[in-house]
Order: sequence, then C-alpha cells, then structure tokens
Amino acid sequence: MLTNACQYAIRSILFLAIYASPENKKGVKAISEALDTPQPFLAKLLQRLVKGQLITSVKGPNGGFYLNEDNLRNSIWDVVNCIDSKHNFEACFLGLAECEDDNPCPVHHIVSPFKKEILKDFRDKSIYKLTEEIKNSDKVISLKAFNY
Repeated sequence: MLTNACQYAIRSILFLAIYASPENKKGVKAISEALDTPQPFLAKLLQRLVKGQLITSVKGPNGGFYLNEDNLRNSIWDVVNCIDSKHNFEACFLGLAECEDDNPCPVHHIVSPFKKEILKDFRDKSIYKLTEEIKNSDKVISLKAFNY
C-alpha cells in the first residue's frame, strides 16, 4: 500500500518529531543513520517534505530539519499525499485495475474494512498525537536503538 519512499518519509517525520527541535535540528546524515535509510534518497524526500510544508529546514552550519508547531498538526495522510498520492493507498490489494465496492476483487471484502480504518487513523491523528503515543509506549521506528 505504501511505497518505500512514503515509509521512509513517515519514519523521518516521526524521528524528527521525537528527537529534533528548533534548538536541536537533525541533519540528513543523522536521520539516515538512525533510520537505516539511503542518505541521497532520504535527502530528496526531506526536500519534498519541506516543499509540502510538512517539515521545517534551516540552512547553514547550525542547520538541519525539525518540526514546528504547524508541522506537528499535520497527519500521516498529509505525508502519504505528499509522497505517494492517495492513489497508491487506495489501489486494489491484488493489483487489479478495477476494484471497488460495486466491482470487488476476490479479497476486497476482507481488505476494505482494514483500509478504511487505517485511512481514518491516518487522516484523524496528528503527528503530535502519534508521537505522544510512541513516546508513551515501546513502539519503534527503526531497527537501531535510539540514543539521542
């Protein structure tokens, strides 16, 4: 449902929400190493997120990326739309060209309720709220241990 690019973007935003601030910006290299993502690819994704006003960046020796208050109000759905567009998310689970409630694929009735629930959570939950849930649980966004 989500491309690798979108997965990397979501993980990056969550990382920034947890570990970065205007006083403690994170560079591409630090984000890439923490999340085990390819640095050149991640740099391009981060620029797309800046253009989409989903993250904030500052250039210069003390520059880097972080989320401001406006960025934290965005949702995961905003990230999906910025990187993948909603079409990828709404595509048929089996890859059929036509699949909808009126013309379902063989597994549509199984997958559709889950997709609707995920979509609701992606749209309704802010990055801030999701970040707070992560901080208050043992959820991880990387295979590496965080020591930031």
